Amino acid sequence: MKKPAPLDVDAILDDRGTRIIVCCGAGGVGKTTTAAALGLRAAERGRCAVVLTVDPARRLAQSMGLSELDNTPRLVHTAVEGDGQLFAMMLDMKRTFDEIIEAHADPERARQILSNPFYQSLSSSFSGTQEYMAMEKLGQLRRSDEWDLIIVDTPPSRSALDFLDAPERLGRFLDGRFIKLLTAPAKAGGRSAFRLLNAGFGLVAGAMTKLLGAQVLKDLQTFVSALDAVFGGFRQRAETTYRLLQAPGTAFVVVAAPERDAMREASYFVERLAEERMPLAGLVVNRVHLSPAAGLSAARSAAAAEDLESKGEHELTAAVLRLHTGRMQLAAREHREQEHFVSAHPTVPVVQVRAMSEDVHDLAGLHRIGELLASGA
Repeated sequence: MKKPAPLDVDAILDDRGTRIIVCCGAGGVGKTTTAAALGLRAAERGRCAVVLTVDPARRLAQSMGLSELDNTPRLVHTAVEGDGQLFAMMLDMKRTFDEIIEAHADPERARQILSNPFYQSLSSSFSGTQEYMAMEKLGQLRRSDEWDLIIVDTPPSRSALDFLDAPERLGRFLDGRFIKLLTAPAKAGGRSAFRLLNAGFGLVAGAMTKLLGAQVLKDLQTFVSALDAVFGGFRQRAETTYRLLQAPGTAFVVVAAPERDAMREASYFVERLAEERMPLAGLVVNRVHLSPAAGLSAARSAAAAEDLESKGEHELTAAVLRLHTGRMQLAAREHREQEHFVSAHPTVPVVQVRAMSEDVHDLAGLHRIGELLASGA
């Protein structure tokens, strides 16, 4: 395998022009741990960093020694030297949605919207809400200018890049025929137009009332009538954040494990980011298995173990040789999977992080991961 260019993590963290790092990748590849380790190392190197996770798993809080994470950045109490600081938070999509309503509607209208059953359903479970709110929260953090580095830990699998589609999807929703029909009477410019639109809407409303019931239709109309005032600004902000993600101050880091499915997902992310003209920093390959006795091949190790077993000698040594054989075979499989990626994406910088003997569950473990990210496996 032609050796790819190394991913220089410290150069990215030390570059004060880098303001946003987005970690994306399949589920179960150590993406959350990578994001947290990058945040800790950045703080150790003098940055004021905040890690935003939108992954529903709560490993980040545990590894940082916090009892919980919520929608407000919390200071991680560490022995960080110098001026660096580390904050962490977990996206609460409903709370973020509520904050948008409260900030962009007068108190009475905000109260009506927040208590509306359609809003409650939309803010909690509507498809794409999490991605909308991730885009909004990232924009809020960036506009506040309280942190000089924001690290985003995205949801697992391909949905990690769905927030790139948030502005367009939101626009399609707001511009849909059904929404326009419900808001048309309130937007009529004159009385004749109002009567005409109201008459047309009345026919539809009559049919919908029979189908849904009068109260349900009223709730729906009340909710929809507030959409333009509240969401128009959000759509604009989401588009602004999208352009921010394309700017030179952003770095996307794709995280993968050296396994077939995870490396295929990594290829998908790299290709999608290129299509969207997003700045890709490189690939982190987590949990790479290496051996301190790499000079002893799997074939020679297996042969030596077989020889000892046939003679009935040195059973413990034979068992160790068998373990080494399995380790080398696993390393060879992982190497082949990485070869496939590199052959398809030869210009993408790569850093390997070797597999740890135990799960990362504290700041010391995150510090060690940060060192491995900086130096390679």
